[in-house]
Amino acid sequence: MYRLILIAALWMVLCPATRAQDAAVAADPNALVQKIQSELAGPISPDGDAKSNVPHGEILQGTITDSAIYPGTENPFQVYVPAEYDPAKPACLLVKLDGLGGYEAAVLDNLIAKKEIPVIIGVGITPGTIWKDPPGTPKRQAYRFNRSYEFDSVNDHFPDFVLKELLPAVQKMKTKDGRVINLSADGNDHAATGASTGGIGSFTLAWRRPDQFTRVYDIIGTFVSMRGGHEYPALIRKTDPKPIRVFLEDGSNDAWNPLFGSWYDANVNMESALTFAGYDVAHAWGVHGHDGRPGAVIFPDVMRWLWRDYPAPIKAGISQNSTLNEITLPGESWQKVEGTFQSATGLAANPQGEVYLSDAPAATGYRIGADGKAVAYETQTPGIVGQAFGPDGTLYAIAPADKKILALVPGGTRRVVADGIAGHGIVVTHDGTLYVSEPGEHSDMPSQIWQIKANGDKKVIDQGLQSASGVALSPDGALFFAAEKNTKWIYSYLVNPDGSLTNKQAFYWLHMTDIPNDSGAEDLAVDTHGNLYVATRMGVQVCDQNGRVRAILPLPTPCGPVRSLCFGGDHFDVLYVTDGTQVFRRKMKLPGFAPWSAPVPYPSQGAG
Repeated sequence: MYRLILIAALWMVLCPATRAQDAAVAADPNALVQKIQSELAGPISPDGDAKSNVPHGEILQGTITDSAIYPGTENPFQVYVPAEYDPAKPACLLVKLDGLGGYEAAVLDNLIAKKEIPVIIGVGITPGTIWKDPPGTPKRQAYRFNRSYEFDSVNDHFPDFVLKELLPAVQKMKTKDGRVINLSADGNDHAATGASTGGIGSFTLAWRRPDQFTRVYDIIGTFVSMRGGHEYPALIRKTDPKPIRVFLEDGSNDAWNPLFGSWYDANVNMESALTFAGYDVAHAWGVHGHDGRPGAVIFPDVMRWLWRDYPAPIKAGISQNSTLNEITLPGESWQKVEGTFQSATGLAANPQGEVYLSDAPAATGYRIGADGKAVAYETQTPGIVGQAFGPDGTLYAIAPADKKILALVPGGTRRVVADGIAGHGIVVTHDGTLYVSEPGEHSDMPSQIWQIKANGDKKVIDQGLQSASGVALSPDGALFFAAEKNTKWIYSYLVNPDGSLTNKQAFYWLHMTDIPNDSGAEDLAVDTHGNLYVATRMGVQVCDQNGRVRAILPLPTPCGPVRSLCFGGDHFDVLYVTDGTQVFRRKMKLPGFAPWSAPVPYPSQGAG
């Protein structure tokens, strides 16, 4: 600390600045970023020095040893509580990966005292270790270090650990004077930071849970091919923008291990992607290697930048993604349909644009009208999973447990259209022909695609897919699509004049989640420009005519995977989706194509 005091004194002599000047810089984001850039190679900021005339916060210590998410690990954590904290008012939150110590506490003390940031409780989390030896053993040996597994992974495990285990443990603690820890539940009040593997982990907190973390300071982050972090720039460019503010710091010589790639190039690529996608992003590039000190030097001013204009909420920006701009409307986001369900699926729209769904465990079918309300229209519906309307308004449904394809009539009347088919996905054409996918009864049993004519004749027209799920047709009826739930592929076929299929190809390539490692594709829909909408674990993935994902529409968090989707509404320009327990709708710029409509031509996107 004595060395830091000397450095701080030298800094104040060489670079004097008044509080008024600091305030003026902080009020101008561009000037503040320029100041941050100039500080990189300088001494530690005086804001990192513990001052005698500033109230000092308290640091509490804790350890999580009973994690259900990381079983067997020991995760120490630290909690900084500022002197100004009043438990009657929920405090803002800063989560720092790899732990929190005296330097961060001094910075928060000083910035809070100057009212340059709100009252913030800091939580430092140390990555987990499974130890061979009990606590207190000299030169303690480990069975397994969890740092890369916890922080570098791009799935929900670490966000779930923070939200379901770490923060609840923090909020059970008290300060020495008896103050309980009361954290704000508003994601606009939450920030995350870390360096290296902790840097990508802090970004993952916000990316996976933008409802809970909206401000990120990433220092020398590992957005390289270690556990999937190299995919972030592509996902950022394709995904509907999220309300996140990000500051990135790295050095031009940063390549800690070239085996995984260049840390610096990866961070530059991240900044480029975030800018392209309309994020509030800034960066500071220095001339250094994999060194966290420059990031610590600028930590105070980055905190000012992240919390500038607080409490104004951080808003999602406007992406330059041409497909997002083609299909979505500015200002239109997901709206929740009233009601909750046990296992909603089988979304299908009738010619009036009303959307029907099945909630099999509740043995109930629902109809969603223009008012956005789900009204039960039928009870004692068998375990229906897939539904589709025909050209005459008949609702066809799949009852896989009974191995039947049914025609449903409001009021409870049913007739069996075909039996012996334990189907999943269904589509009905303009001439009343049904196509049904039938996944195998177990994972290694090939799937089948059935064709059922209007007169009831049925036959298998394709075999061999893995876990076949959603099916759809192009607007001109010339192409047939079938998804595989357990892979990243959607197959494309040409439709012969008799309705049979040919020229089968694994054509559409989907992004897959880390855990589970598949796309989870369950349902398909098509718009009038021939874009294919896929219900997946990542949200709605939108593919162009050449089989590439061009846009991703995630559901509001927290939500599960998208299980079913369809276009509905008066003009078929409202996209309906469900994760099984909730249903959402979103008005779109491009209308959907109703598969039972007469075939229509659509514009070609070219070879691409």
